[in-house]
Amino acid sequence: MRSLIEAFPSQIREALAIGSQATLQPRGGINAILVTGLGGSGIGGKITSHLVADTCEIPFLVNNEYHLPHWVDEHTLVIVSSYSGGTEETLSAMQEAIERGCAMACITSGGEVLEKAKEHGLDHIIIPGGNPPRSMLAYSLIQQLFILKAYKLWNGEIEEALSQIALRLEEQRDVIARNAMDLAVRTIDRLPIIYTDRRLEGVAIRWRQQINENGKKLAWHNVIPEMNHNELVGWETGDEALAVIILQDGMEIERNRVRTEICRGIFNAKTHVVETINAIGSSDLERVFHLIYFGDWYSLHLAELGNQDPIQIRNIDLLKNELSKI
Repeated sequence: MRSLIEAFPSQIREALAIGSQATLQPRGGINAILVTGLGGSGIGGKITSHLVADTCEIPFLVNNEYHLPHWVDEHTLVIVSSYSGGTEETLSAMQEAIERGCAMACITSGGEVLEKAKEHGLDHIIIPGGNPPRSMLAYSLIQQLFILKAYKLWNGEIEEALSQIALRLEEQRDVIARNAMDLAVRTIDRLPIIYTDRRLEGVAIRWRQQINENGKKLAWHNVIPEMNHNELVGWETGDEALAVIILQDGMEIERNRVRTEICRGIFNAKTHVVETINAIGSSDLERVFHLIYFGDWYSLHLAELGNQDPIQIRNIDLLKNELSKI
């Protein structure tokens, strides 16, 4: 896993090359976007939806289920994201999208998703296979941006921006890894709780998922201001077994900044480990990629400090094995 995390900037470059060469045949008349995918394949959709939320003029949602919402129809662009091409929930949703006549674009390394895409003449982008899906986020996330641009649903800059991001992440890699280790040392014996605001919730989910899969630890996340209306009361019984990690990028609305500082005092009354990770970058895209990279290193260091193998996913393998018997 270490080599895959180290290669994240290189993956960004390769994903750019793949996306720039993709042949897509966009359809007009799209009034909604839905990414369907799960786990390491689905999180790219959540992050992308937040990245484009302030500029995309139509709804953008993410589906993590077997079935599509009832409203999905021929005017919906369904982006199918399955790294392996064999995710059963995604294949089920994909079949429904085909039957409903949706506009479709698939991101996969192969498997049945690719077979179905070719059979039905669907737009598809093939990404490199053979690795844990969670280690290939750069590929799925960047291809989604290319698809949105091809369908004229988002007009953000991609190539030059991401080329510079890859370069800067390479330059910052040692510092990011070192800071992530410092955070891991301070939180290894505690349950991490990740807080941020709505714009960075996809990144917070990514952190949680990486802590779960790489670090073999439970974690949870929530967003401000929503958590101020319920979860904040639960801190009356908080304790030193918890560690708060606040993700910020300096672009929060002022009211949420004030809320965060008030909450920090409440957290500090219950645990001495309340950490803030500030994103680095001159754009939303760069700040998001910086936080993703920091979180990936953090999860790896948790695994190393806890003597865990970050690659193995025994419980998921057990679940799949049991499901295969039914």
